[in-house]
Amino acid sequence: MCRLLFIKSEIDFRISEHLKIFSLICKNSKEYQGHGWGCSYLFNGEWKHYKNLVPIWEDDPSQFGTTKRLIVHARSAFRDKDINVKNNMPFYDENYIFIFNGELLGVKIKSEGRIGAEKIFNFIKKLNKNDMNMALDKSVGIIKKRSKFIKAMNIIIADEERQFLSTYYSEDPEYFGMWYKKIGNDLLICSEKYPDEKGWQRIENNFTGEIK
Repeated sequence: MCRLLFIKSEIDFRISEHLKIFSLICKNSKEYQGHGWGCSYLFNGEWKHYKNLVPIWEDDPSQFGTTKRLIVHARSAFRDKDINVKNNMPFYDENYIFIFNGELLGVKIKSEGRIGAEKIFNFIKKLNKNDMNMALDKSVGIIKKRSKFIKAMNIIIADEERQFLSTYYSEDPEYFGMWYKKIGNDLLICSEKYPDEKGWQRIENNFTGEIK
């Protein structure tokens, strides 16, 4: 299970400050999160993307500047397979940024992609008829019905203004659960609470929808 982070803020924040905390979360995770990482962030109104196969805690967070919107994914490859920078998330198109973690078995959906996460992203996009909230909800419902077993399935999809979340797990809520923190209109979503930081709340299991 990979680790996920999403941040939106009304004012610019230093990306490195959050990457340092998130990288420690990944390094100290009970499962190895070192099969590469990636991030997407807004800069002057445009998305910038970065991916690297080194573990996030070995990369240099100071190479990034400031942003108001950040999406980060640290990878724990299923069975240590398909370790290729092209398989690193975030996945993205001209409209949306996508990150995912989970473990699903026997999924029967028709969708293209190198790995399961990319197939899920493309499946959601195929069902999107100018309403990502509805597309995500419908896609998650179909995937649940067409999977033999789902240990966990967490999805974050965002554009420049909105963010959508789906979280589901069937075991180990302390590891597979998702957390959020609000400070005014600022929002943080993460696979784990920031260490020694108050104000984080658990997101209910089996939640799908826009989160503000």
